Amino acid sequence: MSTTPRERNARCSVARSLEVLGEKWTLLVVREAFFGYTRFADFRARLGIAPDVLTARLETLVEGGVLERRPYRDAGQRQRDEYVLTEAGAELKTVLAAFAAWGDEHRPSGFGPSVVYVEEATQQPVRVAFLTEDGRELPPEDVSVVPGPGSLTTAA
Repeated sequence: MSTTPRERNARCSVARSLEVLGEKWTLLVVREAFFGYTRFADFRARLGIAPDVLTARLETLVEGGVLERRPYRDAGQRQRDEYVLTEAGAELKTVLAAFAAWGDEHRPSGFGPSVVYVEEATQQPVRVAFLTEDGRELPPEDVSVVPGPGSLTTAA
């Protein structure tokens, strides 16, 4: 039985994640949400993104369950929406930390890291790592990628 790329991608966790997160500005919008920005104007000002592109990215993030639209009204103004991280959105912190670590290592700016992830209680730096079930840390070269139960196991 032959499978199509569409079938293969529908089963792929990375491909499904990229449907929500794979557009150019998307993770930068999420980054700004982690910094506490929730309003359209703030995202625009901080990112320098075109309004139509920002509208599209926010819609994708809302539809994907990463952000939640909440109405607000400033005194004397019309009601508007702000965009707040959902539980699924908050879980992207690890993804952003991994992107930041990769960028700092392989695409350094010369200025040092733009963000540092720290333990909230101690302010000590933390990093993303592969851990075994019993808590042992493994270097990336000791970790293999193997097909999971949802993969298509037929030959390409």
